[in-house]
Amino acid sequence: MSTDPLSDLLKTVRLTGAVFFDITAQERWAVASPPRDLILPKILPGADHLIAYHVVTAGQCVATVVGGQPVFLEAGQVVVFTNGQAHIMSSHPNMRAEPPMPDVLEIATAGKKPFCINYGDGPGATKLVCGYLACDARPFNPLVENLPAVITAGDPRNGGSSWTAQLIRFAVAEADGDQAGRESVLTRLSELMFIEIIRRHLESLPAQRSGWLAGLRDPFVGKALSLMHGMPARHWTIEELAREVGLSRSVLAERFANLVGLPPMHYLTKWRMQIASELLTGSNTNMASIADRVGYESEASFSRAFKKMNGMPPSAWRQRER
Repeated sequence: MSTDPLSDLLKTVRLTGAVFFDITAQERWAVASPPRDLILPKILPGADHLIAYHVVTAGQCVATVVGGQPVFLEAGQVVVFTNGQAHIMSSHPNMRAEPPMPDVLEIATAGKKPFCINYGDGPGATKLVCGYLACDARPFNPLVENLPAVITAGDPRNGGSSWTAQLIRFAVAEADGDQAGRESVLTRLSELMFIEIIRRHLESLPAQRSGWLAGLRDPFVGKALSLMHGMPARHWTIEELAREVGLSRSVLAERFANLVGLPPMHYLTKWRMQIASELLTGSNTNMASIADRVGYESEASFSRAFKKMNGMPPSAWRQRER
């Protein structure tokens, strides 16, 4: 593992994406998001967390979580629904729309992507690139647990100098073109855009904010997280961590718990189980080797810890996920 907790987490939760729709619309229009349970298997079978995003490449529109407040968007902006909530993209606020029928989604996802939807073209038309990201929320994903429900990024007034703006421009160019590998490029751009949006969100957090992302930013807690991520198999104690980061045992324990929401050793156990779950799902590594890689002296002790956290032994987890 590296000493970059955000990168470590993104690797172990199998983050991947797909761009499904290219929408052109004019006048009064509204499009509802497809059901989460229909989209997830199309992106990453077995994943349990969906993130939806929409890049506005031309014109303007409104994004609204069902039952929530409208978010007004312009060309050069992106909106991210971090929990895959049911939502509507529309020309005006307070509009209603029915989600696409399952057979429509099958047609859209079976062929060449993104699937083009036209609600009227011409001068002043709004254009959207709509995609989804899937990842694992189990057994431990502190990132998705600490993100706001809706994030917007991009500023059409700043001249497009940010990384987010550049990624949006790349997405626009790919969506408008017809080059070989277009779908794969859009998929990778969606993943990069999400990571960049998370980085910008991290920088904008107020000083008093708590949560895993706030812990990354704290010089002492962030270093403790990096140490545990960098050497998860080491037999850490709170005293050793405190010595490494330059705080007393009690101060580190309190600071860590206040920011991250868990005591340091409890966090380490959860992180080890997340690494183990990724190895169980994505490799044929045997149980003894997995136990060793996450800091357990025996397969039996690892199995007990895994079952205590996840409600089933690692062998059953591997079988279920596959």
